Amino acid sequence: MAPVLQSSQPWVEKYRPKQVKDVAHQEEVVRVLTNTLETANCPHMLFYGPPGTGKTTTALAIAHQLFGPELYKSRVLELNASDDRGINVVRTKIKDFAAVAVGSNYRQGGYPCPSFKIIILDEADSMTEDAQNALRRTMETYSKVTRFFFICNYISRIIEPLASRCAKFRFKPLSEEVMGNRILHICNEEGLDLGGEALSTLSSISQGDLRRAITYLQSAARLFGSTITSTDLLNVSGVVPLEVVNKLFAACKSGDFDIANKEVDNIVAEGYPASQIINQLLDIVVEADNDITDTQKAKICKCLAETDKRLVDGADEYLQLLDVASNTIRALSEMAQDF
Repeated sequence: MAPVLQSSQPWVEKYRPKQVKDVAHQEEVVRVLTNTLETANCPHMLFYGPPGTGKTTTALAIAHQLFGPELYKSRVLELNASDDRGINVVRTKIKDFAAVAVGSNYRQGGYPCPSFKIIILDEADSMTEDAQNALRRTMETYSKVTRFFFICNYISRIIEPLASRCAKFRFKPLSEEVMGNRILHICNEEGLDLGGEALSTLSSISQGDLRRAITYLQSAARLFGSTITSTDLLNVSGVVPLEVVNKLFAACKSGDFDIANKEVDNIVAEGYPASQIINQLLDIVVEADNDITDTQKAKICKCLAETDKRLVDGADEYLQLLDVASNTIRALSEMAQDF
């Protein structure tokens, strides 16, 4: 079937909620922020949680609902990880924006337009500790005219002095039901045919990340047309075929290093990412039946965690997969080892 004709706009942006009340599956956050919007009195805020759960959408919606389209550009500064946010930027660009006074509180075009500005720092957990420390003084000095919205995946990477100055909002991973409803809404709007099995596959490979799910859906629609199958979604997602990971695990269970080494060679030759192999192997190990003891599972999971860290640090993928295979064989054969 010929690919479906679409506009060039990414669906992630096209279907991004425009108001706080439209954000899915974050009832507690929406309830508190709706009350905040009514009073137009915002504290500094810290939004944290997994990717694709609505953090950035919520921050942008608050800013738009407070200031409207006319004042938004002059009252809101948005910086994410693609912008330079080192200590010099904090001392100049952010400080200069925060220091500028704004007019008194007046409504314009039906929007509250409170007498402060908003600085949105997306992916704040990627800011250096020095830059975060430099923000402390800026937040205190200009608190009357500026509010900070921090957005991050890992709250532990935000220094305590910053976190303690903010109202914290935790965003939960989206359930399959919530994600399914949103995906089906987009399918109806775009004229796509997505069966129950394909919808379940999309929810599974997206792991609670709605942004990722919508991106996969649009990619599949562009490549395969208006009727989308589970296979189509797996092809565009970059997920390693399950039989490949099962073969590697079966080779490890056989206890034969040469067989396991051959499977690792095949994985590397096919260009599958080692980090994805690790994640899917973890699922297989955790969900394995009674033929693997809890102790063996614990040893393998510990090895997978250490390998994941080494891959993040830039280690060689072939050597790390070989290390995983070796340690899995040793764990499953109950060989003595230094774990």
